[in-house]
Amino acid sequence: MATIATSQSGEIGTETAPRRPAIPRALASYIQALPLTLILGFFFVLPILTIVVVSFWDYDFAGLYPDFLTMNYADTLGSWVTWKTYLNTLKFTVLVWALTLAIGFWVAYFLAFHVRTTTMQMVLFLVCTVPFLTSNIIRMISWIPVLGRNGLVNSALIELGLIPQPIEWLLYSDFAVVLAMVHLNTLFMVTPIFNTLMRIDRSLIEAARDCGASGFQILWNVILPLAKPGIAIGSIFVVTLVMADFSTVQVMSGGQSASVALMMKNQMSLLQYPAAAANAVVLLIVVLLMVAAILRVVDIRKEL
Repeated sequence: MATIATSQSGEIGTETAPRRPAIPRALASYIQALPLTLILGFFFVLPILTIVVVSFWDYDFAGLYPDFLTMNYADTLGSWVTWKTYLNTLKFTVLVWALTLAIGFWVAYFLAFHVRTTTMQMVLFLVCTVPFLTSNIIRMISWIPVLGRNGLVNSALIELGLIPQPIEWLLYSDFAVVLAMVHLNTLFMVTPIFNTLMRIDRSLIEAARDCGASGFQILWNVILPLAKPGIAIGSIFVVTLVMADFSTVQVMSGGQSASVALMMKNQMSLLQYPAAAANAVVLLIVVLLMVAAILRVVDIRKEL
């Protein structure tokens, strides 16, 4: 910035103030990214690295011993119980994903295309979120008096004369586990799909209708392809949540079923932390492979 100066001879001149050195653009980008990098590194990368390190340690009933052993991974991958548990977890994941996708898509479709006003869309969407204002545990155990041997469902069916005796498999079974998981996770499928459907240009649907397309053809050839990013995001949410869920499996199956997360919880209760860490690493790899497969099919960058 130029400043005015007067010399001894009375002449008026200008002198330039020194400028601060400019920060290089590349360095400025690194400085801007530094806070987020530190947060992610401390709260995300460091815990994962700790789990990986502990998974190679030795242990017994008395404590943990830093070491580098592959025993925990050999015990995990070499046990038929582990493979059976992973298959059971994948079964829950596939069933819950399919049901939440079917329910979530049609709920989002109704809100996006059959509710006329934006105000009513938001009101109905908030109504869908009301059950999620309570704890997952409360919503899960609320199914017990409904599905129990003397619960509401069995009592109603017996009074109507549809069944002679209570249905035993409604509670403490794989059916109860899947039902509770669908109840807990459906909103995570509804929200991204609804957000994607609201972004669809309505003129595309009108153009397809003017060209003679039927309702099913519009749904299959226009709406579904444009809704794929939202479906992918919802699928990632549901898959990761179901794979890591242990409380629902433990409570709703009555201890008769198992999942990988429940197996890790039991190992930690027995102070077998390295074995649980090895299971956690394997589970993380499986989930990442599933997420990578979803991202290979759908490019969610359009949604982000």
